[in-house]
Amino acid sequence: MPQYAILIYTPAPGDVADMPPEEQEAHMRHAEEAERLGGKVVQGFALQPSTGAMAVRGTRVIDGPFTEAKEVIAGFYILQARDPEHALEIAKRNPATWRGGVEVRALLE
Repeated sequence: MPQYAILIYTPAPGDVADMPPEEQEAHMRHAEEAERLGGKVVQGFALQPSTGAMAVRGTRVIDGPFTEAKEVIAGFYILQARDPEHALEIAKRNPATWRGGVEVRALLE
């Protein structure tokens, strides 16, 4: 089955620690729901807050947030799904859509 990255966006400068407990619990249940829909969450990762991020631009290293943003990436899942429509069907049920959003991107094979 093809694999998709489901990028989890939360309102800036939020991070996983700022999520209400019910949303954190819903993320844990999302993998079970994906399986009921015929997909599979292969792996999921929460990211540390963007304030601790680093970037490399050319030869320069930059610490901290880099742009003014309304949302930040708080984590991601790797999802197996039949096709892009199936991945979107599962992604629409992700709890990140309650107050932020998700982005679905196919992985290169």
